[in-house]
Amino acid sequence: MALRSRLYLALRGAHGAYALRQKSIRTYARTILRGPAAPGAHRIVERTRPARNADAPLDAYDDPHSAPAMAIDRHLDEVEVVASEPEATDTRDVEAEAAGEGGLPITTRLELHDPQTEAVWPMLRTINLEGRVLPGATVPELSRETAQRMYEVIVRVQTMDDVFFSAQRQGRISFYMTNTGEEALHVGSASALDPDDVVFAQYREAGVLMWRGFTLQNFADQCYGNADDVGKGRQMPVHYGSRKHNFQTISSPLATQIPQAVGAAYALKLQGAPNVAMCYFGEGAASEGDFHAALNFSATLEAPVIFFCRNNGYAISTPAKDQYRGDGIVARASGYGVAAIRVDGNDALAVHQATAEARTFALSNNRPVLIEGMTYRVGHHSTSDDSTRYRSLAEIQGWKDKDQPEVRFRNWLRSKGWWSTEQETSARQEARNEVLRALQAAERKAKPPLSAIFEDVYAELPDHLLRQKKDFDEHVARHQDFYK
Repeated sequence: MALRSRLYLALRGAHGAYALRQKSIRTYARTILRGPAAPGAHRIVERTRPARNADAPLDAYDDPHSAPAMAIDRHLDEVEVVASEPEATDTRDVEAEAAGEGGLPITTRLELHDPQTEAVWPMLRTINLEGRVLPGATVPELSRETAQRMYEVIVRVQTMDDVFFSAQRQGRISFYMTNTGEEALHVGSASALDPDDVVFAQYREAGVLMWRGFTLQNFADQCYGNADDVGKGRQMPVHYGSRKHNFQTISSPLATQIPQAVGAAYALKLQGAPNVAMCYFGEGAASEGDFHAALNFSATLEAPVIFFCRNNGYAISTPAKDQYRGDGIVARASGYGVAAIRVDGNDALAVHQATAEARTFALSNNRPVLIEGMTYRVGHHSTSDDSTRYRSLAEIQGWKDKDQPEVRFRNWLRSKGWWSTEQETSARQEARNEVLRALQAAERKAKPPLSAIFEDVYAELPDHLLRQKKDFDEHVARHQDFYK
């Protein structure tokens, strides 16, 4: 087949329609005419760059008399194909040759792509460390009431962390995990979700649940495992959950919630619900197999799920530099066909904007989105950890001095006249009083009844559990003094 005819037929196909939309004929012709049969055998000369037709549907090119198809004829008049040697015989399908097996582009040049030399994913930021809006940045349109509430949740989370951490050190509760340094990530993302969006958290997202209405008394009751704990004392402290607030109960094993969130998102899609599943996890959890299975699962099932990775620099004691060699976690999304955003996790406004965009995209396209929030874990991993064993005090203090998310957000609020020194003093004192009252009340409450261990799984107990309950009741009756 003559060179010009090969080019003509290829451009008349679907791939040609794409070419006219996306690239110049010169570029596309070079792809068509360069093949393994005669690499580099032809030279393409484009006298003028043809206009692109971005609006024509692909099937418009099937009619030879249609305007898009006739435009190809005019464009071909501007392309000169010069053969530097005789054309090799090749009977393969023109479009398959152009796109390769599976629609892949063909190249004759051997290239090894080294990710460590490629561009780094940019990080979205709207306000600087002083709380001033960056030139060119788009700040989300938040009402005064919403912005103030976001900051008030930050204050309450910080106060709760301070008091509960001290309570654990005093032996009043058995375990605790602080959220210090990551509070902006909580309120920024939670404020962009719908209350009916289902949340799957890890264990450092207390601000998300607090934003949804979980009270300080609820938090205290859970950490004490008392009779008013919605989990009836069955979980470790800080393993919160609330059906009322669409917040799935936290579990200790890393990353188990990630594939579960995909399943929930797929169910929402089948139900036709206008909601997403939001899944939080740390960069350490992204090293678990569940993370990779979940991303692939979500992409192939086209599930409206948002994966939110809190990259706080440490997986317990393992620093990020020992956790991976790629460009963080966000760079992994492309390999699974997942859309992605990297955002400054200490910028509450940027996090809100990124989450809102991810949610819109997920619902509009029934596709998953991965968000990587870059932040820093200022506190210890938990009350069982001493982080000074693997990082210096100077490093921790450096982050406190350089980038405190609440300071940045507070400065922005003040620049708008939405927050004052008096409000700051009042909010922190009120939060401390309320946390102390909740803690004292939780201490005085009774523990859940022993019979509760048989509840909340089956509507009607099966025979094997009825037998176990009978044995259990008899055991308690024989040892009443011990089980008072």
